[in-house]
Amino acid sequence: MRCSLSSSSLTDRAPTRRGQDEAVTPRAVVFDLWQTLARWPDEESRELRSRWSDSLGVSPERLDEIWFDPDFYRRRESGPIRALLEELCVVLGSSADVDEVLGWRLDLTRRSLVPVPGALETLGRLRRRGIATGLISNCTEEVALVWEQSPFAGALDVAVFSATAGCVKPERRIFGLACEKLGVAAADCLFVGDGANDELGGAARFGMTPVLVHPPDEAPVWDGLEGWDGLRITAIPQILELV
Repeated sequence: MRCSLSSSSLTDRAPTRRGQDEAVTPRAVVFDLWQTLARWPDEESRELRSRWSDSLGVSPERLDEIWFDPDFYRRRESGPIRALLEELCVVLGSSADVDEVLGWRLDLTRRSLVPVPGALETLGRLRRRGIATGLISNCTEEVALVWEQSPFAGALDVAVFSATAGCVKPERRIFGLACEKLGVAAADCLFVGDGANDELGGAARFGMTPVLVHPPDEAPVWDGLEGWDGLRITAIPQILELV
């Protein structure tokens, strides 16, 4: 469900902060991936699940029922993908080719890891300012498997993927892993994301300063952000105005 914001919030193209006394001088900026540094292709993802359900011999609705089950979601986002694809075949009594399905998913992930406008330039400018950069992504293992083949390879100092870390946002452990790898305290970090998975709340509870990002002229899509009064940007390059 989409959240509503005032029209003035939606048309404000500049970054906003709660007050000058709350300005931060971070040692690191940590980003979310999907809908933050890159856009997830919803339509292509639906098409893939339709093709996948055909190979499994079930309806797309039946596949989605299992794939988006909360328990299954956490397990697929925090462990090896092949084991989950094999489990799906067992649960559904299917002899679908797991290697073929995994290939489809890897191809989609490769095509989708396209930086949003200004993302790579912003990461480079942060680095030149001496500010470390990191990533925390709730994602299936395919992202980690193709990351070094993507335009993001080498662009961030640290990348933490839930599927290989064994934990997911908003759990404290995943934020702690990023800070540990960056060698900084949580209080010295900004966390930038679109707010999925209560990531902004999780970052704040861990001690980071959260920054909401959403497209200009659009409300944030995730529940719980209607009254967001923290830092906010509508394009990744605007983070440079907050550091």
